[in-house]
Amino acid sequence: MLFVYSSEIKYWEGYLKEAGSNAFTLSPQRWIEKTNAIGIISKSGRYGGTFAHSDIAMEFTSWILAEFKLYIIQDYKRLKSDENSKLSFNWNLNREISKINYKIHTNAIKTYLLGDLTKEQLSYKYASEADMLNVALFNKRAKEWREENPKLKVNI
Repeated sequence: MLFVYSSEIKYWEGYLKEAGSNAFTLSPQRWIEKTNAIGIISKSGRYGGTFAHSDIAMEFTSWILAEFKLYIIQDYKRLKSDENSKLSFNWNLNREISKINYKIHTNAIKTYLLGDLTKEQLSYKYASEADMLNVALFNKRAKEWREENPKLKVNI
């Protein structure tokens, strides 16, 4: 957890005096060393870099460009909204209704269309019928949707 205030932080007077100068530069390592900063880690060499707590990183975006910070905040809100919608009651309810409808769909295929097929033949027929519904509703097959969305764990 990152604390807003820490008695361990040292305020470096030289920083405040020199910061207005055009020639002033300050490396992350020097900043950490001089101020005893927490929430920032800086490593040199191969696989090195500067890593910061998410709150510090978000604030750094406004230093880069205010418009950039706005994009980051909007994207963060969108990601949280997507996450919450997947966890919401309506999303779970829709999944349950889909499961029930799938059972009705497969029973109808078995009863009315393909009473004389083996289990293996029937499984292929279920898939082709489901694909036909997906094409009618979403204009793509489930396989095409999975290929377009490889990182998503849910299916069409």
